[in-house]
Amino acid sequence: MRLKLLLPLLLAPVVAQAQTCETTVGSADTMTFDVRSITVPSSCETFTVHFQHRGRMPKTGMGHNWVLARSADVESIAKAGVAAGAENNFIAKGDARVIAATPLLGGGESASVSFQVSALGKDEKYTYFCSFPGHWSMMRGSLKLEG
Repeated sequence: MRLKLLLPLLLAPVVAQAQTCETTVGSADTMTFDVRSITVPSSCETFTVHFQHRGRMPKTGMGHNWVLARSADVESIAKAGVAAGAENNFIAKGDARVIAATPLLGGGESASVSFQVSALGKDEKYTYFCSFPGHWSMMRGSLKLEG
């Protein structure tokens, strides 16, 4: 009888420590993300980002995407993206420096992207950003591998 009473108490810490392998990031008709940092549990095999453009403007006027790369590569990826154009979501085709990216979204649209956590290095710094021209310098956040 005592075991039945203690079992929920013993399991409670396990449930409380459960880690999620996904997050949601949003933006609107401004050049900001509503989440400034993301921590990825090293226990996850894959991690998924659900990106929501909660604004109203079309992607031609205030389009946004969510792009993940090593922090050292952000500026050069963004500059190459300008040359790639909107038809390529402002990301150069085949750019191996891009770890994950959503398509360019307009107001009211959403997309998800998953990536292998094993692609992240424990001692590396990562930045997520919007590659729409002019957005990357302000519209960014940090991502780190936990553990």
